[in-house]
Amino acid sequence: MGIRGAPYSRGMQSWSSVDVPRVPGTPRPLRLHDTATGQIRPTSPGEVARIYVCGITPYDATHLGHAATYLAFDLVNRLWLDAGHEVHYVQNVTDIDEPLLERAERDKDDWVVLGMRETALFREDMVALRVLPPREFVGAVESIPEIVEVIAKLLANGSAYRVDDPEYPDVYFDHSATGRFGYESNYDAETMTKLFAERGGDPDRAGKHHPLDALLWRTARDGEPSWESELGAGRPGWHIECSAIAVNRLGLAFDVQGGGSDLAFPHHEYSAAHAEAQAGDHPFARHYVHAGMIGLDGEKMSKSRGNLVFVSRLRADGIDPSAIRLALFAGHYRSDRPWTDALLADAQARLARWREAVSLDAGPSAEDLIGRVRDHLTNDLDTPQALTAIDAWADEALKRGGSDTGAPALVRTAVDALLGVVL
Repeated sequence: MGIRGAPYSRGMQSWSSVDVPRVPGTPRPLRLHDTATGQIRPTSPGEVARIYVCGITPYDATHLGHAATYLAFDLVNRLWLDAGHEVHYVQNVTDIDEPLLERAERDKDDWVVLGMRETALFREDMVALRVLPPREFVGAVESIPEIVEVIAKLLANGSAYRVDDPEYPDVYFDHSATGRFGYESNYDAETMTKLFAERGGDPDRAGKHHPLDALLWRTARDGEPSWESELGAGRPGWHIECSAIAVNRLGLAFDVQGGGSDLAFPHHEYSAAHAEAQAGDHPFARHYVHAGMIGLDGEKMSKSRGNLVFVSRLRADGIDPSAIRLALFAGHYRSDRPWTDALLADAQARLARWREAVSLDAGPSAEDLIGRVRDHLTNDLDTPQALTAIDAWADEALKRGGSDTGAPALVRTAVDALLGVVL
């Protein structure tokens, strides 16, 4: 038998929040790009806006690729708050998965301790970056009972099956169960097959009905953590975790499913398919929103490549977290973009200029500026244009002054509330 897993009851703790000030003027409805339709469409939440953002697999520290993703969805949160919505934000932590176990084995570490340590560091980084916390921060381990319940339903309705393997009768999802597979990412079969193999899938697993069928429940192996359940001892696959956690807390057809662009397939495609196959309804989410990748030295920043710039390292070097936010906001959230020393230096200079401008006794009127910033941000989080607008106000304030004694404080409030940047 495998190693007995951690108890189900261990619950994740979210991180501390900050006050978000109210900004005078008229908020705008938020429009976001939807990967499924390829269009920028209005979000249309009710009184409570519902968002699920895929969290970390905690086997290493938070790098700037992570930070860019969570900052993008922090803006979504802030813009919904500005529009008067309550926000129900859910984020998971994949605290049991192959990468975590492999790193623990490599470093001769306890996988539970490793996961807890890196999750704690992630929380510290999010606090430092002033990312508003999720209402529910949920670990995969604590969710295993509800994941098992979902898998049992998928088996019962014919959307899942066990492979014909007497030793390891793992449970797999029939990717064709909904008849809509591929609608979110819009990839063709060749691309899906390639990415499935590259991003944690097992197309060559013997006994599967189709190479694209995804693992739901991994039967216990010697030396691996496992949990007893009605499915037999084992542990969940990756995609079913987010599917169960999201639907059980937000319901089907919640407003935004978010994450990095490398999650569009396979992770988000399967998460949606699992939920829709269980419910017999569609869609999993109304918007599928994906942030671009941050690169270093011409390659995507990733743990597998080892070309990482860690938020904790920048913090230790005394870099102001507001400068990190501005550096990442200098590019559009959906674009793949590089991290460079020059980008950070420009952000530090911008932050200093803005702070100097809002320290003046008076400045140009800020009302039009706040309207423009809202227009840009609610147009698919167009941070480059929003930053340019604030630059123009700061330059005018520093060069020509102004007579509006309330403007500097108003700009400070708006930049805090809408961009999360402290001036």
